[in-house]
Amino acid sequence: MSKTAKITLHPELEIGEIDVRVYGSFVEHLGRCIYEGIYEPGHPTADSEGFRGDVLELVRKLQVPIVRFPGGNFVSAYNWEDGVGPVEKRPRRLEIAWRAIETNQFGLNEFMSWCAKAGTQPMYTVNLGTRGIDAARNVIEYCNHPEGAYWSDLRKSHGVAEPYKIKTWCLGNEMDGPWQMGHKTATEYGRLANETAKVMRQVDPDIELVVCGSSNSRMDTYPEWNATVLDNTYEHVDFISIHDYYGRYAKNIETFLAQSVDMDRYIKTIIATCDYVKAKKRSRKTVNISFDEWNVIFHYRKSRPPQIEPWGIAQARSEAMYSVVDAVVFGSLIITLLKHADRVKMACQALLVNVIGLIVTQPGGACWRQTIYYPFLHASVYGRGRALSLNIKSPTYEDDEFGTVPFVDGVAVANEEEETITIFAINRSLEDDIILDGNATDYSDYFVCEHSILANDDISAGNTAANPDNVIPKSNGNAHLEGGKLIATLPKVSWNVIRLGKKGQ
Repeated sequence: MSKTAKITLHPELEIGEIDVRVYGSFVEHLGRCIYEGIYEPGHPTADSEGFRGDVLELVRKLQVPIVRFPGGNFVSAYNWEDGVGPVEKRPRRLEIAWRAIETNQFGLNEFMSWCAKAGTQPMYTVNLGTRGIDAARNVIEYCNHPEGAYWSDLRKSHGVAEPYKIKTWCLGNEMDGPWQMGHKTATEYGRLANETAKVMRQVDPDIELVVCGSSNSRMDTYPEWNATVLDNTYEHVDFISIHDYYGRYAKNIETFLAQSVDMDRYIKTIIATCDYVKAKKRSRKTVNISFDEWNVIFHYRKSRPPQIEPWGIAQARSEAMYSVVDAVVFGSLIITLLKHADRVKMACQALLVNVIGLIVTQPGGACWRQTIYYPFLHASVYGRGRALSLNIKSPTYEDDEFGTVPFVDGVAVANEEEETITIFAINRSLEDDIILDGNATDYSDYFVCEHSILANDDISAGNTAANPDNVIPKSNGNAHLEGGKLIATLPKVSWNVIRLGKKGQ
């Protein structure tokens, strides 16, 4: 007998309006993310500024609304001044975070130019590790002040007449981590972040600020760190950042497929922490979440990364090759972010290219899309509007780490302007296709436009330079809507996108 998961599609099951910045990404001076990734002068597709045109094309298709830069761990010993002005005058530095040589060929000016060409907005991170308030006030003057002062006039002398007007700024990176250069206690960091926030707002009152929260939910200081930092900064910041990478510690494939359960718990805990501080301070302001580093990382299959020689330039690092099962877990993480659309207002998949990337490049050669590229693409393009809970009733399995786990997870997005409904759903089952049985009586005047599926008989299959389209979504699903009833088959270990449109459109 076939397994069945029941869902309810109803306009009153609204979670919240989706901030499109939840489909953000991240580039850092790490491995080949920037050099040989988005920037490679001399590449056959490179433009006059050295940006790879083939990568830009794939990034534009993703419609990424915001990209975080320059780090990451990299930023905590970074001098932003090294990355502006004439390239030939920029210093080469020992890059301490990843023990590499940083040439500074690509810096702030290049990033802003690349963002314009990619059709995205910047999220800029200031160094609160080895630097602090003074460097932060200087960089925001350089970026956002029109003219008439030293740093703004320096920008103009660098050929940038108009201010960049960067809206979103991160106050350091992962400052709870002992691995971080300039690591601080929660109180030390909270006081520094608060004073930095006040000074930055003096330069530009219209910015929004992201304060560092937990680097992951396994930190000894979690979640006290978040509460202490917010206690110090609550009225001067808009978001608290959280980070995590999923799959590293999974002991088996069943646990690996259930990683979004952990993400869901993490988000709920941070929401509760934010609201505790709000109540404690009797504030009317709500601080939301920026999940500005997330991805599937080292999955349940063990692999050894290549040995990294210290003080090299753009050496390959953490270049995971993703599979079908990785894409399904990745899709479940997107679903979880959307299920918290009322409070998760920004997120950055990490990283965009090469380093656990959506896109892989060959130096001087081709680039191609990883399996995880496609769930990101579908969500970014079709997941704009209001997030709707599906009230899923799914068969389950038992997992040693996460307990009772549903085979089926999903969320819907209603786009009222386009009169479309999009359902994103996964099937975690390793053995069975599962029938999706949906009550959609309130959408009986809609029809199924497309049911796209990413799956493969070999769940370890992925894409390569030799076979870049080995695993791609196919519009071969059987979803149909009739008499207010939506029926679809979700193949085992699959990512599904069911798009509904209004009749007569």
